[in-house]
Amino acid sequence: MDLRSGADTVHRVRRAVLALAVGAGVLGAPAPAGAEDGIDPYLDRTAESADTPSLHWSDCQDGFRCATAQVPLDYNRPRDERIELAVIKLPATDPGRRIGTLFVHFGGPGASGVDRLRERARWPWLFSEELRARFDVVSWDSRAVSRSAPVHCFATEDEQTAFLAAMPAMPATPAEDPPFYDWSARFAERCAQQAGPILNHASTADTARDLDLLRRAVGDPLLTYHGISYGTQVGAVYANMFPGRVRAMVFDGSLDFEGNVNGHDGQGTKVPLDTRQNVADAISATFDAFLRQCSAAGPRCAFSAGDPKLKWIALIERARLAPIELDGRAWTYSTIVNAAAGLSQPSAFPDLAALLQRLFDAGTALPGLLPASASSMGNRTEAYHAIQCTDSTVPTDTGIYSRAAVSEDQRVPYFGRVAVFSSITCAFWHGHAADRYTGPWNRHTAAPILVLNNRFDPATPLAGAYDGAAQLARAQVVVTEGVGHSSMYVPSTCTELVKREYLFTGGLPPEDTHCTADRSPFDPGPVL
Repeated sequence: MDLRSGADTVHRVRRAVLALAVGAGVLGAPAPAGAEDGIDPYLDRTAESADTPSLHWSDCQDGFRCATAQVPLDYNRPRDERIELAVIKLPATDPGRRIGTLFVHFGGPGASGVDRLRERARWPWLFSEELRARFDVVSWDSRAVSRSAPVHCFATEDEQTAFLAAMPAMPATPAEDPPFYDWSARFAERCAQQAGPILNHASTADTARDLDLLRRAVGDPLLTYHGISYGTQVGAVYANMFPGRVRAMVFDGSLDFEGNVNGHDGQGTKVPLDTRQNVADAISATFDAFLRQCSAAGPRCAFSAGDPKLKWIALIERARLAPIELDGRAWTYSTIVNAAAGLSQPSAFPDLAALLQRLFDAGTALPGLLPASASSMGNRTEAYHAIQCTDSTVPTDTGIYSRAAVSEDQRVPYFGRVAVFSSITCAFWHGHAADRYTGPWNRHTAAPILVLNNRFDPATPLAGAYDGAAQLARAQVVVTEGVGHSSMYVPSTCTELVKREYLFTGGLPPEDTHCTADRSPFDPGPVL
C-alpha cells in the first residue's frame, strides 16, 4: 500500500511539468553527456588541469586506512599553492566481488567526514554488511574543515570558546535583534582577519573539484557517491560540473539546490536562507510528529501524560513571560525553542521529552541536551560559515531579518524565528569565491540519481527534496515514512536495501517504492 500523501502527488506533477518545460527549451534542454569529439562539453576544465593526487594509505586503527591528498588551493592556479585533504577508507570486505569506491559526504557543512566515517561506517542501517562487502567506503574532511586546511577565526582555542560562548540567544523580540547582529558582524570580522586565503577558496564548487581528483586518485573511471544533507549539494554540483562521470549518486536528506544558492524568483537578496527553504515549516511539522509519537508511546515518553501539544503551548508561553530556572540555569523562551527544534536525531527524542517534562514541572535539566561547547566542535562553526556563506546569496540588510522574524513568528509559531536567524552571520561575511557554482542543475548525467527523504525532516524538508529532484535531469524520490534527518538518523532496513541495490546496479527502483522506519524512538530497545 502506497502511504504517500496528496502532497507527494502534487510534487510529482510539478516535477513532470518542469521536465516538459526543460524538454521544450523553456528552462534549457538537458545537456548531452558528450560532444562529437567524445569530450564532455560541460566538464570542468580547471579540475582537469590539476595533477591527480597520490594516496599513500596507512593503517589507522579498527580496520581503517588513512591518507592525505594534495590538491590546489586555487584551481585557477593549479600549480601554485597546495592544500592537504585528510582522507579515510574502510576497505571492501570481499575484494573479489568489489565494485569500486563509494565516496560518502556526511553533510554539515563543517562536519568531519573522517570522524563520521569512523563512527558510522558499521551502522547497519546506513552501510550494511552487504554494501561494505562490495565497496571501499571513503570519506574525507572537505577543504576548510577539521584536518583539511581548516578555517580558524581565533588565535587560540580559549579565545574561540569564550567568543562563541558569548553568542547572544536567538532574538525573541525586536529589542534583542541589535546585540545579535553586532555579535554576528564581529564574528565575521574575526574570520576575515584570521582565516587566511582559504576563506576565498571554500566553495562547494571547489569541493566538487576535490572530489573528482579523489575519484581519479583511487582509480575509478566513474563516481559512486552517497551524499547526506549538505552532501547532496556537493553531489548536485558535481553532477553538473562532471555530468559524464556519474556512475551512481544517492542524495539522502536532500536540498532544493537552486533555493540554497540563489533562491527562486529573486529571493536571494530578499529572503533569509533557511526561510526560503521552508525550514521553519519542516521543524514545526516534525515537532508535531514528535508529539504524536510521544503521545502514542504512553509512559515510555516522559512528556506523554495529558495532551503533549497543550503542555508544550503552556510551557513555552510561560517561558515567554520569564525564564524558567532549572538546576542553576535560566531556560529562556529562545533556549527552549532551540532545544525543541533539535529534532534531527530521533535517538535523542526520549531525552528531549524528559527535558520538556522537567521544564514543565520545574524539575532539573538534562546536561546531555545542553549546547555543545565550542571546544568539542573543533572548527565546525567557522567551517560552516566559510562554506555556506560563500555558496549562498543572502540579504545583507538587517532590517530584512527583523521584519522576517516578526512575520515568520506569526506564520509558524515558535519555530519561524529559528529559520530567519540561522545564517545571519552570512549577511556580514567577507569571504568570496569568484567561481561558486550557481547552475544550471539539469545537465544530463551519465546515470540517474536516487533521492531519499524522510516524510518529516526538520533540516531538509520533503518539499525541498522534490524541488531539488525536479531541477536535476534524471532523478527519482523515494520517501521514508519517518521522523528525523536523513537515513543516517532514521534507521530503515527498507531504505538501506533500496539504496544498496541502486548502488550495486545503477538502476532506479520502481516508481511506487516507499519505505518505513524500523522503529519508533520510544520503542524499547537499544539506543541507536
